[in-house]
Amino acid sequence: MDREKQRRGISRRRFLKDVVLGGAAVGAGLTMAPGVRLANAAKKGVYTMKYDCYIGATAETAQLDNWFLDELAKRSDGRIQIKKFWSGSLHKVGQHLPAIRDGLSEISLISYGYYPSAVPLSRGLEWYYRGCDHADSLLYVCRDMYNATPELRREWEDRNRAKVLYFTNWSYCPFIMKEPLPDVAALEGRKVRGYGIGADTVNRLGGQGMPIVAGEVYTSLERGILDGAFAFAFITAEKMKLHEQAPYIVESGAGAHAPTTVVMNRKLWRSLPDDLKEVVNQTIADLYNWRFLELYTKLTEESVDKMVAAGAKFSTWSDSEIKKATNMVQPLQINEWVEKIAKANNFDGAAFQKKVDALIQKYEPGKLKNPWETYKQKYM
Repeated sequence: MDREKQRRGISRRRFLKDVVLGGAAVGAGLTMAPGVRLANAAKKGVYTMKYDCYIGATAETAQLDNWFLDELAKRSDGRIQIKKFWSGSLHKVGQHLPAIRDGLSEISLISYGYYPSAVPLSRGLEWYYRGCDHADSLLYVCRDMYNATPELRREWEDRNRAKVLYFTNWSYCPFIMKEPLPDVAALEGRKVRGYGIGADTVNRLGGQGMPIVAGEVYTSLERGILDGAFAFAFITAEKMKLHEQAPYIVESGAGAHAPTTVVMNRKLWRSLPDDLKEVVNQTIADLYNWRFLELYTKLTEESVDKMVAAGAKFSTWSDSEIKKATNMVQPLQINEWVEKIAKANNFDGAAFQKKVDALIQKYEPGKLKNPWETYKQKYM
């Protein structure tokens, strides 16, 4: 990628934008009328769908989605065709869920932090220091909670006219720091990028959560605006080369990072013939059963190797420091959601969280190693 950057003579800022928002050109040149022409599709037996995403194709969630979409096309013998719009080339951040609702796009990746008023109950699945320490465990917890909670299904299906296809997540988010971070106390006053509930987590640990968009994190580290990043997916951080500015990768015991949901326009889903629905459902089953773990394991190992080769330093907090951090964040974070969000929506948040606890116990320990575990296995 560096050689390509030099060949084109583009600036560092442009290079980062291309990495973060990589793939924008995939769909930018395509012009389509809003929505799927369902009647014509039914006549021809072909359903052309737009996949609409705010991130670039190199991010881990994007790579998983890419596999899923390509499998749909292959397994349906071309009866499902996907036009992919990466990096906000069709709709911008914060517009994707309304676009699904209104039929302006057909499939999209939804990160909850951008839609707090549209999916308030689903945000009860988003936490740190909860004991859900493996990303594959979080995958199954979210899936089972959705299937067991009518209010969640109504939130997506009725409020947003979205058919949930599958849950995914951003795997892990160690602290990525410009200077060593040996313990919780060292975070005091540090300016750390945080996404959604991640910024709240940084604040509870004594740092200063900074809601800076992903594409500006590298330059913010470079200019001293930030001391580090948290709630920032490790694999994506490597793709963006954050370790060039912040080479200290610190495991803090926060657990799996940032659930997301891939959805389809509900009207389109209902229009699909049963055999194509079965293709979709079987591909989803394979994603849950093996593809998520296979892909994310590979990507984590690759990112660890590249960071080590570039001189990054991996470390972990002690068990006592992780326990201290846990007590600073939980159950205060959960209780705040129960009191301020769940009750305002006439929802029994306490009972919901008890079910979450039970599912965490069911699915932990998971199998997907975090970056520190991967580093320790390979280099220690």
